[in-house]
Amino acid sequence: MKIIIDAMGGDHAPEEIVAGVLSALEKFNDTSFLLTGDEAKIKALLSESAYDPDRIEIVPTTQVIEMDDSPVWALKEKKDSSMVVALNLLAEKKGDMLISAGCTGALVAGSTLVVKRLPGIKRPALAPVLPSQTGEVLLIDGGANADSKPQYLQQFGVMGSIYMQKVFGLEAPRVALINNGAEEEKGSELTKKAYQLLKQAPINFVGNAEGRELLSGEFDVLVCDGFTGNIVLKFLEGCAKTILGMLKGYVQESRSAKFGYLFMKGAFGKLKQKMDYKEYGGALLLGLNGGVMKAHGSSNRDAIFHAIAAARKFIAGGVVGAIGQEIAKLADEDEA
Repeated sequence: MKIIIDAMGGDHAPEEIVAGVLSALEKFNDTSFLLTGDEAKIKALLSESAYDPDRIEIVPTTQVIEMDDSPVWALKEKKDSSMVVALNLLAEKKGDMLISAGCTGALVAGSTLVVKRLPGIKRPALAPVLPSQTGEVLLIDGGANADSKPQYLQQFGVMGSIYMQKVFGLEAPRVALINNGAEEEKGSELTKKAYQLLKQAPINFVGNAEGRELLSGEFDVLVCDGFTGNIVLKFLEGCAKTILGMLKGYVQESRSAKFGYLFMKGAFGKLKQKMDYKEYGGALLLGLNGGVMKAHGSSNRDAIFHAIAAARKFIAGGVVGAIGQEIAKLADEDEA
């Protein structure tokens, strides 16, 4: 496997990005890397560790897309940026997948323009994996499309189902539509129409999912428009941080609480790890003619390592090809 890494994307680039790649080199013997970015800085960081130089290739670039850059302007004016060069390498099939912790807007727009959508795909969608009470659940769309049509949500359901089949090994992933009620007739015009289309799709559609049920473990894929999905995603991140902070505060309030914490320390540690975004690597951008993963902007070396681990599963599962085949079938059925 060959994975393309935007070495200059993210709050802690390139130091933490390169460190994550070096960790992956030690763990995965069958994976090599293409790193795009400032050649001098990358080489200096690599020189601090022993590694196999045959498994890392540096593609020099002279520009960086900043987090606050306008996506359209950045793609036009920063063509020699680490992100744009990485996207071109993926489009040219020089690697199997691309990982970037850079600007989300630029990555989504650039992926659509450079890597391009699979035939039949209306819109690509961000698909982060979230912790649930019994395992994991895929949220799709996590923010790529603020305005969506019912047909987009139907395709999101199909893409999400395929991902959970190929990467998590689920035979019939339970796909649900995020809505404000369990009944079929509930919701906005978008969700009511999407509900009917999801019923017709070749997936295990189990109906609506209300807000309190999202992480219950009753679902494997949660479908929504990008506006809703991004609010859900950011709310869950903030909620996890708040709850863990409150627990820490309560433990420090009394001796008895501190004493009890000694017995619960293992359980609290597991909870913290379960809710930590770094454990999940990043969000897939599904629907493209190539694999793209958006890592968290504040990713450290551990997050990059886990992103690489997730990317390897994505590549091994042949997710891009499987999505292309299923969407083509769906398009044929619609025409019939």
